[in-house]
Amino acid sequence: MKLEQYPKVYLYRRIVQAKRFIDDHYAERIDLDAISGEAYFSKFHFIRLFKSIYGKTPRIYLQKVRVAHAKILLGQGFSTAETCFAVGFESIATFSGLFARSVGLPPSGFSARCREKKQRIMRNPRAYVPRCYGEQHGWFENSNFGEVISTSNVDLSTVT
Repeated sequence: MKLEQYPKVYLYRRIVQAKRFIDDHYAERIDLDAISGEAYFSKFHFIRLFKSIYGKTPRIYLQKVRVAHAKILLGQGFSTAETCFAVGFESIATFSGLFARSVGLPPSGFSARCREKKQRIMRNPRAYVPRCYGEQHGWFENSNFGEVISTSNVDLSTVT
């Protein structure tokens, strides 16, 4: 490795370390001081480097990570309040507004959509199986699709 490349790699590793800190501690009360301290940078230098590497500020990245995890929890049936606090927000109103702006639906609407999708899957599971996979296992050749599913050890109740 050339000498002039070493500082760039070293800086990059420190920024990645801070990103991993966000990924691991998103549900906790973390602020810019804690994140930039993880990379051993001043706040302002850290923000510039993080944005140059990831294309967004650490605050925006943290929000996106929290919303992504919130979508998983809401899809599993957690309430808006439970989800809000589980992913690190302190205000349900702030969480709901940010979630709606990011996803296009309020948390309750997203949760309802997930429930509806699970119900549709249970009513017509064949519509959610890729055609190539179903044909490979002979599911689309049989007229009694449910019987084939039950003998193949597939639990459709866990499908999201």
